[in-house]
Amino acid sequence: MAEAEEQETGSLEESTDESEEESEEEPKLKYERLSNGVTEILQKDAASCMTVHDKFLALGTHYGKVYLLDVQGNITQKFDVSPVKINQISLDESGEHMGVCSEDGKVQVFGLYSGEEFHETFDCPIKIIAVHPQFVRSSCKQFVTGGKKLLLFERTWMNRWKSSVLHEGEGNIRSVKWRGHLIAWANNMGVKIFDITSKQRITNVPRDDISLRPDMYPCSLCWKDTVTLIIGWGTSIKICSVKERHASEMRDLPNRYVEIVSQFETEFYISGLAPLCDQLVVLSYVKEVSEKTEREYCARPRLDIIQPLPETCEEISSDALTVRGFQENECRDYHLEYSEGESLFYIVSPRDVVVAKERDQDDHIDWLLEKKKYEEALMAAEISQRNIKRHKILDIGLAYINHLVARGEYDMAARKCQKILGKNAALWEYEVYKFKEIGQLKAISPYLPRGDPVLKPLIYEMILHEFLESDYEGFATLIREWPGDLYNNSVIVQAVRDHLKKDSQNKTLLKTLAELYTYDKNYGNALEIYLTLRHKDVFQLIHKHNLFSSIKDKIVLLMDFDSEKAVDMLLDNEDKISIKKVVEELEDRPELQHVYLHKLFKRDHHKGQCYHEKQISLYAEYDRPNLLPFLRDSTHCPLEKALEICQQRNFVEETVYLLSRMGNSRSALKMIMEELHDVDKAIEFAKEQDDGELWEDLILYSIDKPPFITGLLNNIGTHVDPILLIHRIKEGMEIPNLRDSLVKILQDYNLQILLREGCKKILVADSLSLLKKMHRTQMKGVLVDEENICESCLSPILPTDAAKPFSVVVFHCRHMFHKECLPMPSMNAPAQYCNICSAKSRGPGSAILEMK
Repeated sequence: MAEAEEQETGSLEESTDESEEESEEEPKLKYERLSNGVTEILQKDAASCMTVHDKFLALGTHYGKVYLLDVQGNITQKFDVSPVKINQISLDESGEHMGVCSEDGKVQVFGLYSGEEFHETFDCPIKIIAVHPQFVRSSCKQFVTGGKKLLLFERTWMNRWKSSVLHEGEGNIRSVKWRGHLIAWANNMGVKIFDITSKQRITNVPRDDISLRPDMYPCSLCWKDTVTLIIGWGTSIKICSVKERHASEMRDLPNRYVEIVSQFETEFYISGLAPLCDQLVVLSYVKEVSEKTEREYCARPRLDIIQPLPETCEEISSDALTVRGFQENECRDYHLEYSEGESLFYIVSPRDVVVAKERDQDDHIDWLLEKKKYEEALMAAEISQRNIKRHKILDIGLAYINHLVARGEYDMAARKCQKILGKNAALWEYEVYKFKEIGQLKAISPYLPRGDPVLKPLIYEMILHEFLESDYEGFATLIREWPGDLYNNSVIVQAVRDHLKKDSQNKTLLKTLAELYTYDKNYGNALEIYLTLRHKDVFQLIHKHNLFSSIKDKIVLLMDFDSEKAVDMLLDNEDKISIKKVVEELEDRPELQHVYLHKLFKRDHHKGQCYHEKQISLYAEYDRPNLLPFLRDSTHCPLEKALEICQQRNFVEETVYLLSRMGNSRSALKMIMEELHDVDKAIEFAKEQDDGELWEDLILYSIDKPPFITGLLNNIGTHVDPILLIHRIKEGMEIPNLRDSLVKILQDYNLQILLREGCKKILVADSLSLLKKMHRTQMKGVLVDEENICESCLSPILPTDAAKPFSVVVFHCRHMFHKECLPMPSMNAPAQYCNICSAKSRGPGSAILEMK
């Protein structure tokens, strides 16, 4: 709950009750004491009433003075109206006419800028006065006064004032408000509303708590608009709406009536009311009981903002105001006046005038900063940057960074620098030095700008040195992430080399130095370090910077590091490093030489043909599984040399292949049978060669070996007549699985018969289909016109005189002849054939089509 505190400067600040903890809820209003001329007045006099116009203020005092003030409280005009208390001041809407009444019964209505004036002295105190809101107009020269009765004064056409009694007999009139054509006033019994147009009193709202003295707890009236009256009396608030009565309901009733739309009780006594949009501002007089003496005492008045509901209200904010002399004030000593145009609220007490204003965005930011809610303050400033006047986004952001640093949240502070400092290089450098002072350069390093803006090289070097002294990994990360033009590369290179003198095998520093060399275009040194470290980026470095001339003497190192990548790179760049050069470099490392030549052979069987002889030994030594595929695919390797090597090493499969390729199939088959003892492979070999003599040799070799006979019986049925084998089997020889083998032979035979029959059916069906198709084609007509010629005499096929008889022979091959141009058919060959096509074939195209 905010408080208004007295200070020597006259300003009013918000504070909290001593008995209450500080509230986190932001106040809705801000306060300041009206000073300057007001301070001088209230040092010698006491305020009794006040009225507010959009252009100026009018303040009445207990010594009968009326002061006109500007909105800062400076005195612009002074009127000595009476020697006693001024009870009320009234202004019309134009601010050109003012009405004043005092405790000694004096009433004055006069023009502030004209000589127009009304004076009257009554025999009783006049408590209230209200001039017509449109008093400036000649037709609206009216005002009301109230003492023991309510009088309406009207100026007649002869410039004389005529008075009439609107109401009397219910005690003193203590409050009045005039809005449009309606006058509302309060006496001891309640509140009345009078329609000045129809001259009718349209309602009476009775007073609720009659136990309160009306002179000590006066009624507060406030027009929210021309038809809504707000009544505050004691602790009760009523909101009344003036409505038009339906013509059918009038009879003898006024044409308007009042409906109470909301009514509720408050906690304290009401001293003043004012509207604020759809809410209410309530000035309350507070009495509290002392815990020590158990006696009532006057507490600070409260200014509450409430949201009216039909039968209750919701408190929006509540501020306790420390005004001068509040301990001695009564409920009747406080007044609440307001300026509708600017939402200004004036709290008037005998010794003080406090101005309450709606808080703007600057005030909201002030409160957030006071509560150290910098993130919200920064967001609010960004959203409302066009409306704030006292704050700058940058200043709030810098304060936020300082706050985070003070709390030790260095990483968050550094992260916020990106958003707050933006492209201001000078501020960036200032913040970096500030982080250096507190030893937190590492925290800000990830967020430094790396382009637009670019800071001084010294800034980046300073951070790199910080990491180099304590965190090699972090240093390496920055070197990878930061562009090399941010700092002096040679300075950092020298610093890294100095550290390597202490720790020469540190891989992180070596790798980082290689990256620095790369940026400095010192690729040779970088490549050497990468190869030493066996780093995966070595191939990327070579490709990116075309370093093939630098690796001609480092091929072995590259192959040792990653032979697959190295071979791919060398083969992809044969134009830069020749095959011959690579083979020479790998001469002392035959296992690597084999890897290279093998990959070359897989890419192209002919490029390395001069090395195929060498490759035979390499395959035999390091990669026997690929020797046989190599021998099969190569057309350049010497077979004799290959056979020699394979025989020396006893490579049977390779020797068999070479023997068969050299035409010595019988020796190859013999080796399979004698060395491998593999009848299936022997049979497969015989099938591949498709040589009857080989089958004969295979049968002769297998005839005394029952397992081989079984294999032959199972596999030769489709290549050799099984009878040849069966006739040669000795009687009484026990052959394993003979029955199954014979069954398989019969099944294979049946399968062959079925296949032949199936193929025959397909062939007959296809032949018949094609014959029908040919017949349909040959039955179609052939177009013969003047453009066609005889293929024999080359004259037009049709005669010029169509009336003459003629004969034309058209063959299905589309060649045309005059009949007389063809040779006459003989007895031996009665059919005629196309002279042109008959030399090629006597097929279907040569059939004849005769046209007459």
